[in-house]
Amino acid sequence: MRRALKAIVISGVVALLWAPAQARADGYVAPFAGVTFGSNSIQNHGMYGVNAGWMGAGIIGGEVDFGYAPKFFGSGFDNRVWDLMGNVIVGVPIGGQHGAGFRPYVTGGVGVVQVQIAPGVTSVGEYKTNNFAFDLGAGANAYFSDHVGLRGDVRYFRNVNTSNTGNPFTSFSLSGFDFWRASIGLVLR
Repeated sequence: MRRALKAIVISGVVALLWAPAQARADGYVAPFAGVTFGSNSIQNHGMYGVNAGWMGAGIIGGEVDFGYAPKFFGSGFDNRVWDLMGNVIVGVPIGGQHGAGFRPYVTGGVGVVQVQIAPGVTSVGEYKTNNFAFDLGAGANAYFSDHVGLRGDVRYFRNVNTSNTGNPFTSFSLSGFDFWRASIGLVLR
């Protein structure tokens, strides 16, 4: 958890140094720390990462989400899960796009979720898979100034099984692997 907090602070400092003197677009970087829970997360485990995006016309935009859970299935053996998602985000800025304000939002998209379990834990040796997945979520940004605020959100992640052709749009079904993530973090715009 110390590493996660250190990564959040370093990401925040880097983003502040790169922030423009005058805001021209509603772009943001949001390092976060959170917890996984639900279906395949047998216990609640820590997860951290970063979201980066841009809101066009103040209401709709795009976002990239990266999350990493180093001990997703427990701490007794080496395992990890990470996600990389491209999302659409829709949010209404209450109080405007500059200065203090509040922006509730919904988000959803597609990407990849990787699951990795060390050799010796499963009967097949090392288990590592990259799966097509989707996520859906909701949350809010609370800004204290033009550039700094807090962000909290909850997201649902689910892997998708594809046909043998490898094209997820021709034949797919929902996988049994899914989980929820609740997170809080700094948001810099």
